Amino acid sequence: MLNQPEVLQKAVEELDSVVGRERLVQESDSHRLNYIKACAGEALRLHPIAPFNLPHVSTADSTVAGYFIPKGSHVLLSRTGLGRNPKVWDDPLRFNPESHLMDGSAEVELAERDLRFISFSTGRRGCMGAPLGSAMTVMLLARLLQGFTWSVPEGESRIDLAESTHDLFLAKPFNGSNPSATKTPPNGKIQSSKGW
Repeated sequence: MLNQPEVLQKAVEELDSVVGRERLVQESDSHRLNYIKACAGEALRLHPIAPFNLPHVSTADSTVAGYFIPKGSHVLLSRTGLGRNPKVWDDPLRFNPESHLMDGSAEVELAERDLRFISFSTGRRGCMGAPLGSAMTVMLLARLLQGFTWSVPEGESRIDLAESTHDLFLAKPFNGSNPSATKTPPNGKIQSSKGW
């Protein structure tokens, strides 16, 4: 989001219009924070928490997307492959929260029903903690956006998000030292460069 200030600004504007600046965002606000949820979903699509889903075993012969999967096969889903599939996503390596805003009236969910990407879990035997993880992700992002003013470090034009060739980590460590992020908290009582 720091590399696309217009996306960051749109998320902050949504927070200001839904929550205001007089109080902290609460979980009860999340159903009205569709753009924030779209940003969280887009981050999980581009940068999944793990490269593969947990392995599953096929209980019957199946055909998926034209591929025959015999009964007893071990099936692994590539989270990175799903989330960056150019047949599904326009410009798949670009951070684009609007791709999650299909219908302006529908509430955005981090659980992807059509398996275009996997946020935390999927399927009827998915992790029972997925709703909690989704709620915490949205709340953390919203509070970070609400509590701090974010910008690219001085002397940098953008943050290099190139990944390592052998894992999902950044190729070069991010140097975010000496933060200049400050913001007055909604309660106005504590002022600190570390938040409220």
